[in-house]
Amino acid sequence: MAKVRTQDMLERFRIELLAGEEGVHREISMSEVSRPGIELTGYFKYYAKDRIQLLGKTELSYFAELTKEQKKDRAYHLCTDITPGILITRGMDAPEELIEACNQSGVPLMRSPYKTSRVISRITNFLEAKFAPFTAVHGVLVDVYGIGVLITGQSGVGKSETALELVKRGHRLVADDSVEIRQEDYDRLIGSAPPLIEHLLEIRGLGIINVMTLFGAGSVLTHKRISLVINLETWDQKKQYDRLGLEEETMRIIDVNVPKAILPVRPGRNLAVIIEVAAMNFRLKRMGVNAAEEFSERLSKMIQQGEHEEDHDYDLDF
Repeated sequence: MAKVRTQDMLERFRIELLAGEEGVHREISMSEVSRPGIELTGYFKYYAKDRIQLLGKTELSYFAELTKEQKKDRAYHLCTDITPGILITRGMDAPEELIEACNQSGVPLMRSPYKTSRVISRITNFLEAKFAPFTAVHGVLVDVYGIGVLITGQSGVGKSETALELVKRGHRLVADDSVEIRQEDYDRLIGSAPPLIEHLLEIRGLGIINVMTLFGAGSVLTHKRISLVINLETWDQKKQYDRLGLEEETMRIIDVNVPKAILPVRPGRNLAVIIEVAAMNFRLKRMGVNAAEEFSERLSKMIQQGEHEEDHDYDLDF
């Protein structure tokens, strides 16, 4: 799991730091955000002290009605040794007691000008993306007609060359050779390139080329959702390949099963065009149009019609 510190959140959202500068390197271990409501009444038995604490208009309005001694007590208990930070929303002024407690304990006290609901949404999405399950896959990720296609296969089978042809045909490269994949939701996989090889493509015999420099900024993407896996393999005469498309295979990546197609490679096959068609066919399937199933239904109707005509001929002969 990636390490996230309060400093990362400050840089990401440009939040103003009010106090507790010594604690900006505290580690955030939870993606959930807490709004200490009942804690401000003095009940800290189940205080989620290991989360970012958000104080909105409701919390600060109640805090302002407490006595000076109660304010010091609540501020002291809010600032623990593992609290990653306290964030005030709507650009409101921070209470002096809270500023003093944060400076003494080293808990970063921050302020955002945005509404509480918006801040919660953005910070939660940011932390969930950081804490998402992660893996790396050997392959090439390309955006083809809006579909994130992960091209896999043995080394030297032609993945990068196929990706180069797709880029020339107007599609966009996300990652070559190594694809970093994060599961941001229960069924959502996001692929990206490692920073070292971002926008780069390796072509055997030619070397490393910069796709963005050669083809422009519109030829690359920083990340893309993976929707389809295309596995390239050397043509095997003894192997029976799917010719109808009725059987749908899947590839399990982390906890998600992604639709998978196997494309045999041999001279004369234009893999880029085939992958384009595979991406368009995948989009049609998601819209409810399945050519393989339509063909199967037509075939079944013709067989049934033929059997009915044979039975009718048999009745006439009898």
